[in-house]
Amino acid sequence: MISTPLRAPWRKLLYVKQDYPDNYVDETFLEELQKNANVRQYEYWSVVLESTIISQHISSIVIFVAIFIYLHFGMLSSHALITIGTVGSAIGYGFWDWSNTMLTPDSNYQRRKIFKGAVLFFLTLLGLTPILKTLTEKTSEDTIWALTVILFLANLAFHDYGSGNRRNIKYPGSLSTNAAIFASVVLASRFKTNLHVFGLMSFAVEWFALFPMLRRQVRSISNRGNLALTIILFLAATTLFSQISPAIVVIYILGMAFLTFVCPFWLIWIQRYKNEIHGPWDEARPKIQHGRSFDYN
Repeated sequence: MISTPLRAPWRKLLYVKQDYPDNYVDETFLEELQKNANVRQYEYWSVVLESTIISQHISSIVIFVAIFIYLHFGMLSSHALITIGTVGSAIGYGFWDWSNTMLTPDSNYQRRKIFKGAVLFFLTLLGLTPILKTLTEKTSEDTIWALTVILFLANLAFHDYGSGNRRNIKYPGSLSTNAAIFASVVLASRFKTNLHVFGLMSFAVEWFALFPMLRRQVRSISNRGNLALTIILFLAATTLFSQISPAIVVIYILGMAFLTFVCPFWLIWIQRYKNEIHGPWDEARPKIQHGRSFDYN
């Protein structure tokens, strides 16, 4: 009787010729399998608090549209808008500068340089106002409204919701800001006077370029402050549009309620179906140690 020689144990090595078929799966292959090892377990109220980032941005867009309508129909003067924007920017910058000093005492902010840059920017904007006023002079109203909606949707979609950077706006956050400013230019070109165009454009820069930085600053400092700011923006948007269209106010309130309270519950409920697996088949990830050598998993 001839005995069958024992085969060598299977090894997970592709460069070694073994007495096993190519599609062979050993019993030890799944020993290192890990399921949902890095899955984050969400809590309802923490997700609700995180959703305020989106709620604030939607409220900001709604408020800006309401400001444009008020200005367009003479319910708000351009002088009042410029005054509100200037005072609000001064207060916001004061808070931003104070909080940055408290958070990073070693930082050296060049306040005079910032002030000169702001003055130069608004003087440039004032000089460009006549050009902006005639930018879409021969464009139909329907095209203007459709383009505005598309640009604000792009602003909403590409806004930097997750960044913790308080000073820099990275891509695609920069794309979001540019889309909002372009939408503001399109809307401002509907006005007949230079002062109206300048008022809306200066407010747009303050609202879409500077105010998101202030919101990010408040969120990094205090959850209560972030929640209070969310409520203030919600009430402001509701109050402004209540004079324009009660139907839109109802849709806005229902949308905010769905986004803030229903979507977090939906996310937590659907998380039970998440199945993330890790095993020996994953690609090796190099780990840099002391900036010199690599350790491959």
